[in-house]
Amino acid sequence: MPTLVSTGDAFDGYAVGPRLHEGGNGYIFHVIADPAHDPGYPLVMKVPGVGRGEPTLGVVSFEIEEAILPRLSGAHVPRVAGIGTEPMRPYIVMELIEGEGLSAIVERAPLPAAEVARIGAALADALHDVHRQNVVHHDVKPENFILRADGSAVLLDFGFAHHAELPDLIAEDESFRGAGSSAYVSPEQLSGHRGDPRSDVFGLGALLYQLATGTTPFGEPETFDGLQDRRWRVPAPPRALARELPPWLQEVILHALEPDPSHRTPSAAHVAFDLRHPDEVKLSARASRTESAGLGEQFRNWWQARGTTVSPAAPRTALSRLPVVVVAIDTVRIDDPRHEAIRRTIAKIVAANDDYRLLIVAAIAAAPLGEGASLEETSSGRQLAHRHLLRAWFAPLRLPAEQTSLHVVESADPANAILDIARTNNADLIVLGAPAPRERTFAWWRSTASTVASEAPCSVYLVRVPGTPPSAPPPPTAHGTA
Repeated sequence: MPTLVSTGDAFDGYAVGPRLHEGGNGYIFHVIADPAHDPGYPLVMKVPGVGRGEPTLGVVSFEIEEAILPRLSGAHVPRVAGIGTEPMRPYIVMELIEGEGLSAIVERAPLPAAEVARIGAALADALHDVHRQNVVHHDVKPENFILRADGSAVLLDFGFAHHAELPDLIAEDESFRGAGSSAYVSPEQLSGHRGDPRSDVFGLGALLYQLATGTTPFGEPETFDGLQDRRWRVPAPPRALARELPPWLQEVILHALEPDPSHRTPSAAHVAFDLRHPDEVKLSARASRTESAGLGEQFRNWWQARGTTVSPAAPRTALSRLPVVVVAIDTVRIDDPRHEAIRRTIAKIVAANDDYRLLIVAAIAAAPLGEGASLEETSSGRQLAHRHLLRAWFAPLRLPAEQTSLHVVESADPANAILDIARTNNADLIVLGAPAPRERTFAWWRSTASTVASEAPCSVYLVRVPGTPPSAPPPPTAHGTA
């Protein structure tokens, strides 16, 4: 159960009604706005799941959606009516989409070919619309689509999405690699490649397969090794499961499911066109298959897939080529005098160069006995609180959101957590506080700063506070990143 918002609450001009949905990326409540906040259409409020048993990824994915959804427009996404401003009670108020969820429709599968084509074209239209706005969804699945009464589709839940002009919080943290739904995630996402619209085309192909056959092409693997099979395994042809399916529709489905993005249908717009113009679909050997691939063919595919590298689509911005600076902040000791010195250092760095990427990192200790009952004793609660502390630290710098991202990592080894972030993101520079006075006096070689400096894959800039007497160390406390 969520701890941030409950039915019956009233704040910021909204009265919270019944809970409509709960999932890994948050909770959704019906809300009624007062006259000053009423946009003229029905509303829901989405909040992250924070509390015991809630994953920290939920807090991160909520922040991703909070950044991306207001940048989108058009009939294929919900309109945003409000964003929460309280650090410990974030929310998004958005349009309540009325219609039938795709998850209810797939329960009726297999569907007739004409219905598969009609629904699939609507889904492809929605995906193409967000792709045109520089966003790749990366979590295409039935639960994230609603079909309106007019037949158009609305795409929901942008918690795993990537905007070409914003930092990619999922890609920047190795622990989130492969984020997505197991039945629909593309092979390249499993390898850490994100931002390619063809990944959504693969998910769309899996949805078409499910609508046409009543089952998903690769099942729902529960292990990472099981997920990897889609890099080479040919799914059973839809016509082996639904004999009446026309060859042209099988061609469209299997083309979208090609494991190599360069062999896949190039865009969602192409899928929509093919589904609406079956007479113009060029048939290949894919269309005529009626039996599953034999052991010999599957082995050849596996052998050829070994060592294959993915060539992602060209990025739409130069963001990925900007110098990357990792900044480590100790949010456990947020009043540490080194923090102001680090802030001045970062101000000088960004003043000297407009082209940069800042990753601001806090490494915090996990609760020694697991999660407790209070918000502060849970992983998700600590994630939310320490992200707020990081945000407050860099707020005076007035840095653009497009070039700055926050990372809170629970780790027993803060130095290793910082180094992991730096390696994953090919950092050019790490900035952190020099060893504190006590660390300089006793076992300085064990400090976080000394470990990072000796093992970093890039340059390291240690910031110290001039004139700090070594005889005045900070009081003992839980470890942080400095």
